[in-house]
Amino acid sequence: MTKEEFQTYRNKYAKQLEQIRQAAHELHQSVNEVYGDDLPYGFHLDMVAEGVINYGHLVCACEEDVVPLFFGAYYHDSIEDARLSYNDVMRVAGKWMTQEQAHMATEIVYALTNDKGRTRAERAGEKYYQGIRATPYAPFVKLCDRLANVTYSCSVDNGKNGTRMREVYKSEMGKFLPAIICDTDDQRRQIPFEAITALAEILIDEVDRDEIRKQWNC
Repeated sequence: MTKEEFQTYRNKYAKQLEQIRQAAHELHQSVNEVYGDDLPYGFHLDMVAEGVINYGHLVCACEEDVVPLFFGAYYHDSIEDARLSYNDVMRVAGKWMTQEQAHMATEIVYALTNDKGRTRAERAGEKYYQGIRATPYAPFVKLCDRLANVTYSCSVDNGKNGTRMREVYKSEMGKFLPAIICDTDDQRRQIPFEAITALAEILIDEVDRDEIRKQWNC
């Protein structure tokens, strides 16, 4: 859909989207989860949603998917970090959506929930990424999540830890992007080149857009 159409739907459902945002903020605050050293976790959720605002029109297939897409962004860590179950997320999503929409939204959240594991690699292994690739909008929300983390970690005021995480994320690029890119005509499981480029521009000093397209088949 066009960016203008996406904005129109955002305006149409602005009340629901703000209620979802506030509820997600309150949920993570209730379990005392913070982002970085001392930021409320809602700071991160808003950054993920910002990715949806900027690029969501490139993947969103229809009006009915707008609210589930934003819900997925705001609630993507609710099972992993905020102690909700799959059924809890379905129940919460049902406050603002039809059953079909709530199911789509919950599947996004479930797909983005890390597996059990002792290390970063174990928690996000091949099975994890298979689930993401199979789930409408999950690859896109995962990319928005990574873009939010990279943007924050690489911010100029984030000190030595930001420099360290920049190198971690940079080293993962070669595996991360192929893991979420789907060879499919279903736009709901695609990720836009513009979002990939935004990520690469932060992590790579000299970005060749043609090379990015060639390397990751965008």
